[in-house]
Amino acid sequence: MAQDTTERHTPGQPQVHTRRWSVSLVWIVPIVALLIGASLIVRNWMEQGPTIEISFKTGEGLVAHKTQVKYRSVVIGEVEAVELAKDKNSVNASIKLNKEAESFATQGAKFWVVRPRIGAGGVTGVDTLLSGNFIGADAGESSAPQKRFTGLEAPPPVTYGEKGKSFVLRADDLGSLDIGSPIYYRKIPVGQVTSYALRSDGKGVDLGIFVDAPNDAFVTRNTRFWNASGVDVDVGANGLKVNTESLSALLVGGLAFGTPEGSAAAEVASDNQPFDLYADREGALAPPAGLAQYLRLRFDQSMRGLSVGAPVEFMGVEFGKVTGIQLDYDEKLQSFPVLVDAVIYPQRLGPVHQKMLKVFDSKVGEEAGVSRVISSFVEHGMRAQARSGNLLTGQLYISLDFYPDAKAVAFDANARPLLIPTVPSSLEKLQEQLQAVVERIRKLPLERIANNLDGNLRELQGSLKQFNGQTLPAVTSTLNEVRSTLATANSALGENSPQRQKLGDTLNELDRMSRSLRDLSDYLGRHPESLLRGRPKGADADNLQP
Repeated sequence: MAQDTTERHTPGQPQVHTRRWSVSLVWIVPIVALLIGASLIVRNWMEQGPTIEISFKTGEGLVAHKTQVKYRSVVIGEVEAVELAKDKNSVNASIKLNKEAESFATQGAKFWVVRPRIGAGGVTGVDTLLSGNFIGADAGESSAPQKRFTGLEAPPPVTYGEKGKSFVLRADDLGSLDIGSPIYYRKIPVGQVTSYALRSDGKGVDLGIFVDAPNDAFVTRNTRFWNASGVDVDVGANGLKVNTESLSALLVGGLAFGTPEGSAAAEVASDNQPFDLYADREGALAPPAGLAQYLRLRFDQSMRGLSVGAPVEFMGVEFGKVTGIQLDYDEKLQSFPVLVDAVIYPQRLGPVHQKMLKVFDSKVGEEAGVSRVISSFVEHGMRAQARSGNLLTGQLYISLDFYPDAKAVAFDANARPLLIPTVPSSLEKLQEQLQAVVERIRKLPLERIANNLDGNLRELQGSLKQFNGQTLPAVTSTLNEVRSTLATANSALGENSPQRQKLGDTLNELDRMSRSLRDLSDYLGRHPESLLRGRPKGADADNLQP
C-alpha cells in the first residue's frame, strides 16, 4: 500500500495538503478469505441446533459421537458426551440437536433409549440388534424452551400427534394389567393402557388408557369397561363354555368395553373422562344398579364356604353380593353367631321392582319405599338362607326366599342396615335331623338288646341242634314209610288186580246211589206232601228207582 502526498498552493490562499491511499493487489486475497471464513462461521452458527442435557439412570447403550437421536426413524441429533452425574445416581448425556429439531428442546418433550424389549405390547426395538441402541424422541405440545430433561425408562405407549382420545379408569387394583396391555372392542384391538398410578388415598388405582381414532367414537357416556384378562369358564345346563378376548389378553392381560343392550343413545365421551373398571363382562353389562340397600344377616351356624363377593339372590335372581363377614359373640346364649353384611340393588329385579313400589305407593330411588316392601315380605315369611352353590367346591351363596312355616319375628324397618331374619341351611337341617336320629339311637338300650339277642341266638342254635339230631331223622323215617306205603298201594291197584275190580264196582254202586238220591230229592221238591201222605197211587215209579 503506497501513500501519495501532493501540495498545491495558490497565492493569497491558505496552503492545503492532500493525501491519497492506494491498495495493493497483494492484500485482496487475504481480505476475501477472511470475509468467506466469517460468512462460513456465521452460517454454521446460524445452522447449529440447540444443545440439551438428558439424565438417564444408566449409560447402557450410550456412546459419544456414535449414538444418534431419532424421531420416526429420522436422525435429529447426536450424543456429544456422556458423563456421570455429581450425585453418582444417574448419567448425563449431552445431546446436540439439528437446527430443524429445535421443537424438541421444549417443555413436554420426551426422550428414551431404544433397545430390544419384551412387554405387554409385544416385542419392540428388534432393529437395534444390528444398528445399535439409539435415543428415541417425541415432541411436546408446549413451545417454551427447555434444556434439561429426564429420560424415560420405557418408550411411551402413545406418541404426540396420534389421533384418538385418552380416558381414566378407576379400579380397586391393577390385576394383571400393564402399560401396553391391549383394549378390545368386539374382540378387535382398538387401544392400549398408557399409565397407572395409586390414588392419593391409596384405596384404588387410576389407569390411563388411549383409544385410537376413529374407534374412540364408540366410547360414549354409557360405555362400560371391564377386565378381559384370563379365561372365563362357565359350566351350565348347555355344557362347558370357555370365553376369552384373545391369546394376548390371556397371556398379558387386557381390557374390553361395550354398551349394555337396550340402553339409550348417549353422547360421545369427552377426552380424559373417568369410568369405573368392572371385574368381568357380566358385571359390567348388568342392568343399572340403582339405589343400594344394605342388609345384615345373623347366622347361628358355620359359614365356611361363604366369601366376600358371593351372590345374593331373590327367588333365584341375582341382585346383590356379600360385602363382609365377621364373627360376633352372644353373651346370653354363650355362642358365636356369624354376621354377614350384604348390599342389594332392587332395581335389578326389573319390572317387578316398579310394580312392588306401585303397590306400596313409593317411587324409584326412595329408600323408605324399599324398606316398606322388605318389611312386608318379612311379615309374609321372607327369610335369608345360606345355600350351596357348588357341590365340588363347597361355595355358598345367600338366597332370599319365602318360608310359610317360618316363625314370626320382630322387624325394624328403620334400622340401618336392615336386619333380615334367617333360617338354617338345608345342609344344616339335614345335620340336625341326623343328630336327632343319632340321639334317639343313643337313648336305645343297645346293650340289653344285644344281650337278649345273643341269648335268643344261643337258644335258636340249641333248637337247631335238637332239630338236626332228633326231629329231622324221625321226619326222614316217616317220609320213607309214606313212600313205601304209596308204592304198595300203587302195586295193589295195578291193572287186572281183584282190588282194582272191587274198587270199580264200589264206585259204580256209589254212582247209582247218588242218582237215586238226586231223583228222590227232585220228586220231593215237586211233591213235598209225600212226606206226610206217602207216595200216591199211579206215581211214576221210574223216578224212584235207582
